[in-house]
Amino acid sequence: MSTTIVRRLTPEEEELARKKAELGQLENELAERELYLTTLRAEISVFQSRYLRGVGVLYAELDEWNAKIAELKAKAEGTPEARAAAAEARTQAEESSSAVHGEDAAAKEFTPSAELKSLYREVAKRVHPDLALDQADRHKRERLMAEANLAYQRGDADTLKRILEEYESSPESVRGTGTAADLVRVIRQISQLRRRLVQVEEEITNLNSSDIAKLKVRVEEADSKGRDLLAEMAEDIQGRVDVTRRRFEVCVAG
Repeated sequence: MSTTIVRRLTPEEEELARKKAELGQLENELAERELYLTTLRAEISVFQSRYLRGVGVLYAELDEWNAKIAELKAKAEGTPEARAAAAEARTQAEESSSAVHGEDAAAKEFTPSAELKSLYREVAKRVHPDLALDQADRHKRERLMAEANLAYQRGDADTLKRILEEYESSPESVRGTGTAADLVRVIRQISQLRRRLVQVEEEITNLNSSDIAKLKVRVEEADSKGRDLLAEMAEDIQGRVDVTRRRFEVCVAG
């Protein structure tokens, strides 16, 4: 008759098992929030591009006409105040022009697939910098996560797969053994992930409270009611542009 002796886990091993379970839950939670944050950034970027192309370009035109009027006034009056106002108006016009012709106005539509989201979650769970156990590993993870964020926003699933393969086959992905050392590592990883979760939530809050995000919500609410809020804004600003252009023409003729 054979007798099988089942070794009981030591208190340290039991604690390690609990901490590993906690770590796994945090990894999943952080991956979801990182996915949400990266998606939110991309969606706001796309909306900002749409806004700049449809509305911002008209604001830029309006600022340009106002700058021309201010410059005519400065030339006619010659006072320091008029020259300062003209300089300020010209700066505003240049900033508006730069905004509507810069990278923010060129963002493409962003509709991530289920596969793309799943790949990003996996990258975030396996490669996230806050899972690093030393500085060299952190640097590698930070580089790969930066590449992953760009790949996700481009819809590049192949690059996300490559990033996973690169890290999983790297020496940094191999971990040592030993209950005491493993427990310390897991506890530190848990602490790092909790800190990152707080940072992610702060970034999400800041993004959602930005003016462009609030406008995005208003536009989406208007869309649900059959209104094109951006088109209405564009029509209003176009009217102001027409009025200001006529003012400039009167100033030149006078």
